[in-house]
Parts: sequence; C-alpha cells; structure tokens
Amino acid sequence: MLNWLSQVISVTAVNLRTIPERRGASATTVVGIAGVVAVFVGVLSIAEGFRAAMKITGAQDSAIVLRSGADAEMTSGLSRDEARLIADAPGVARSTDGPLASAELFVIINLPKRSTGTDANVPFRGVQPAASSIRDGLKITAGRTFAPGRNEVIVGAGAARAFAGLNLNEKLRIGQNEWEVVGIFSGGGGAAESEIWTDAAVLQPAYHRDDNFQSVHVKLASAAAFNEFKDALTTNPQLKVKVQRQADFLADQSTMLVNFIERIGVFIAVMMALGALFGAWNTMYTAVAARTREIATLRALGFGSGPVILSVLFESLALALGGGLLGGACAYFAFDGFKAATINWQTFSQIAFAFAVTPQLLINAIVLAVMIGLVGGLFPAIRAVRMPIAAALREL
Repeated sequence: MLNWLSQVISVTAVNLRTIPERRGASATTVVGIAGVVAVFVGVLSIAEGFRAAMKITGAQDSAIVLRSGADAEMTSGLSRDEARLIADAPGVARSTDGPLASAELFVIINLPKRSTGTDANVPFRGVQPAASSIRDGLKITAGRTFAPGRNEVIVGAGAARAFAGLNLNEKLRIGQNEWEVVGIFSGGGGAAESEIWTDAAVLQPAYHRDDNFQSVHVKLASAAAFNEFKDALTTNPQLKVKVQRQADFLADQSTMLVNFIERIGVFIAVMMALGALFGAWNTMYTAVAARTREIATLRALGFGSGPVILSVLFESLALALGGGLLGGACAYFAFDGFKAATINWQTFSQIAFAFAVTPQLLINAIVLAVMIGLVGGLFPAIRAVRMPIAAALREL
C-alpha cells in the first residue's frame, strides 16, 4: 500500500511540475472553467438576491390577510368593516394607539427608469399609521414620513435609486394628482424598498376605491400566535379570507421568477461547461501525448496503471480547481452587492434588489469545476494506461 501511494505521489508531482511547459493549453483550460464558474455564479446570484430581498421583509411574527382565493394583493379586495374585524382578531399585537394592523391599498404606476428612460411598473402603496411598526427594520433615512391626509409620499431606497422623479422634495405627477416626495426609507434590503408609500385615506379617493382595501398587514403578539389568529378569521362567518405568514406569502410571490432564473442559470452553465470540458479533454490529451514515452517508461519500471491514472486525474483536478477559484473570485467581486431591479411576474411590478453571491453558491460552483476536471481527465488517463508499452516507447 505504501509503495502504491509513493508511486501516486511521485508521478503526480512530476505531472504538476511540468504544467508550466504546457502553459498555453493549461491556461486555456483554467480560463475556460473560470468563465463557466463566473457565469454560473453571476446568473444564480440574481435568484439568490431576489429571494433574499423577499425573505428580509417577511418576519415570522407578521401576517397578511387577503380575500379568499386571491394569490396576490392585486386580485384581492376587503371592505373597511372586514379590515376592522381583522384588526380586532385575537393574536394581533397592540400598542397604546391600538392594534398593530394596517389595511392597505396596492396599485401599480408607471415611472421611467434612471438607466434607460423606459417606463416600468412601480408599486404605489397606501398604508395606515401602524405600517412602519409592522415591517421590521423599516426606517426613514432622509426627510420625514408623510403627513396624514396630504398628497405626500415616502419612497423606498431601491425605488429612489432605480427610477427618475423620486428624489427628496421632488413633485411627482400621477394621473391627475401631484404628490411630493417628503422622505426616503430603507427596509434592510427587503421588497418594501421597491415601493412608494402614502396615506391609504388619500390614495383611496385618488383611485376611486371608496372604502375598499386589498390586504391587511398585522403584527402578531408572537410567532406562535399565528394559528390562533388564522383560526379566528377563517372560522368567522362574516369573513372569507386567506391568512398567511408574511414570510410564506413573499416566498410564494418570488417562486416563479426565482425558478426561471435558476433554470436559465443552470442551462447556460451546462452549455458553457460542455465547451470547458472539451477544452480540458484537449489539454489532458495533449499532456498525455507529450509524455507518452515517459509514461511507458514508468510502467516498464513497474509503476502500476492506478498511479498513472490518478496522476493524470490529479493534474486535471488541479487545473479545474484553479479555474473554479479564479471564476468564483471574479464573480464575487463583480456581482456581490450589485444593485439592480427586475419585474416580479406574479405582481407585474419592479423589485429592487442586490445580487447575492452566497458561500453555498460558491461551493456549488467549485463542485461544478471539479466535476469538469474529473470528466476532462478521465478518458485521457485511461488512454495513457491502455497504450502498449512497446509501441509507446517507440513514440517520439
């Protein structure tokens, strides 16, 4: 066993030391695999960032109530009386000002993007005073909050960054009304940062919604109070509602886009991986051909087939690992934290988010690089030991 390990180490060391002699082909393999990894990480970091933005907003002790059968706020509808019953339900947290519940109106407006000037759908939300207490981490970073009863808005940091006309103190014309931007707020990178907020009582007449809302957001007394809250509403004959934790609701809202991006990312990575695989094959076949007599001599001296195969595989793995680390580093510095906005197909509105290159994503990319290296070195390694020793010794 020790002799076998010694053979593996000796032959592998010789192979690795001779890589600089084939630096052109080796560099091609490393760069090719680095490109695969960088694209793989870059595309999937979009899905990770979008998923993270939706998760940040969704706390386990917050819930959302929609009309029964609705799968989004846009398709829901609740009356003022229904909103009052929901706010008074058991399990809702309370402050000195009353229950921490916000009956809200959700509409879509068109605003030009700062980068392209093209119009995009932006969420415009009418909220009640408790809204900021219900969303964890929400705070005014510039200006002030809107005054009740006035045409004033506060803008999420992501929306202010992505869309024109949302600077502090600017006037914003929407339909027949003019609104003043009086504040910018952050929400810890969550989905709320993509929205514009105003007083629900002002937004209702502006959009002819009378006393109707589309959802009620509540802060629960605790995460464990959710079932009590849900059961009280779903068993109330005066209500026909759907109750979800905020986290679950936002996860459902992001499913379609995240799945699409992940499928596209994997497809692109597989296509590029095939190209990198052929590059690895070419490099290792070239390496084996250049050492044909050397390998035959080693076998004639008593080196086994196993050490020769492993030495070729280790060389291929070293090149692949180098490419994986290079591609992962490039992707991290190029994409992690990159600010962007995209449309959420389930709400047809823009969501601002930041690309997220997570440790797990980098690990998956390195594993992909290693797999390319293994497959790329396998067949050249098998060819190296199948060549007849006598014929190989005659090779020039």
